[in-house]
Amino acid sequence: MQQGVSAYRASGLLKNPHLQSILSSSPWRRRAGLRRLQALGAQGRPHILDLPDGTRLAGVHYASASPGARAMVVLLHGWEGSAQSSYILHSTAELLAAGIDVFALNFRDHGDTHHLNEGLFHSCRFQEVADAVKAVVQQFQPAQVMVAGYSLGGNFSLRLALAARQQSLPLLAAFAICPPVDPSQVMRQLEQGPPLYHWYFMRKWRGSLKRKRQLFPEIHAISDDILKRNMRGLTQWLVNAHTEWQDEEQYFNGYAVSGQRLADAAIPVRLLAAADDPVIPIHSLRSLQLPASTHMEIAETGGHCGFIEDWRGHGFAERWLKNAVIEVLNAVQ
Repeated sequence: MQQGVSAYRASGLLKNPHLQSILSSSPWRRRAGLRRLQALGAQGRPHILDLPDGTRLAGVHYASASPGARAMVVLLHGWEGSAQSSYILHSTAELLAAGIDVFALNFRDHGDTHHLNEGLFHSCRFQEVADAVKAVVQQFQPAQVMVAGYSLGGNFSLRLALAARQQSLPLLAAFAICPPVDPSQVMRQLEQGPPLYHWYFMRKWRGSLKRKRQLFPEIHAISDDILKRNMRGLTQWLVNAHTEWQDEEQYFNGYAVSGQRLADAAIPVRLLAAADDPVIPIHSLRSLQLPASTHMEIAETGGHCGFIEDWRGHGFAERWLKNAVIEVLNAVQ
């Protein structure tokens, strides 16, 4: 594994990790991403993917203006984000400008897709994400395909890299920005860190569960008392009621990629992280044992999926992703 210091540098107020993290998912930055796509004339086309087990997942396909695009990147958003999250929009614009097609996938129960499936989302639903990538490849037949994710999407991206051979996924490479590799440590970080992040994720998760209850009242009769629980308490309820795991620690272990787990990844992996990330403990990333084909860059600042460079909303992460994708493509030519 190659590990280096990221070229990203913040200045002034943008050195604050909390400001970075807030701006990353802000409406201001989302509007900037939409303007970038509009300036490119990008027309995203929604698609519903019907998967072998009956699951239905939604996404948006963007074709670059370049005829015969060299590749497609499947973009994966973070927990309670969507294909319309600001960082996905900016990454899409950056990739399209470089002549690379994009498919932005929504996880189950994300991006106003709660009606597509009866079952609740949880982070161990890996197979349906792998099947969705297969469906995208089958439908669009890209010359090369890669996956890239932010936060929880980065975790899925790393798991796809690890399972690529077993799943017969024709992935050229995988990219992850601020991935939670040890979910148990992330839970403790959210419990012990600034309450803003716990409040933010709980507000969105409770809203998602209420939407599910409204759509499927007989299946998901989730009481208000359950919804009042904190993140660990609500996770314990989810695990007990909707998974095969015995407790939340087993569930966390079910999608962890910490320690030596990624050592057998069969495809190149690239990671970008921030040492001041208030959500993902940086020591969990530094302690990864990764194969030689992996490259990890750690910036001193950047917050959680932030890396904002200026007050116009430009970000380092989407440019890092584009450059990494192009470098991988050039290496196989």
